[in-house]
Amino acid sequence: MGGHGAGGLSGMLAREFRHPLFLILAALYGLSRWHRFAGLALLPAPVNSYLADVACLPLELTVALVLLRRSYFRRPAFVLPVSWIVSAWLLTFGWFELLLPHLRPSATADPLDGLAYAAGGLLFWRWLNRPG
Repeated sequence: MGGHGAGGLSGMLAREFRHPLFLILAALYGLSRWHRFAGLALLPAPVNSYLADVACLPLELTVALVLLRRSYFRRPAFVLPVSWIVSAWLLTFGWFELLLPHLRPSATADPLDGLAYAAGGLLFWRWLNRPG
C-alpha cells in the first residue's frame, strides 16, 4: 500500500487512537459496561451512572475524526468544527434523553445525562480534537 509505510493502514489507525485520554476513557467505558453487565458493585453509583455518558462523545467523535481525516478530507490536520461537536451533543441528548424514553418503556430520561454528554464534548474539544 503506497504511502502508508511499514505499519500499513492498521498501524496508521492504531497511532490515531493512542492519545492517553482516549485510552483512559475507552478503558473506563469498558469497565462501566462490564460492571453493569455483570451486576457487580465495583463502582460507586454516581460514577457508574454518568461515566458512560461522559465517555460517549469523546469516543464517538474521535472515531469520527479519524475516519473523516483518512477517508473524506484526507488531511491529518483536519479538526471537527465546534458546531459539529455541539450538533453531536444535541443529537445524543435529544435521542437518548428526549425521544427514546417515549419510544421504549425501559429507557429513562435524566437531565444530568445532558450535562455528562456536554462534559464529554468539552473533553473532546479541549484535548482530543487536535491536528494529527
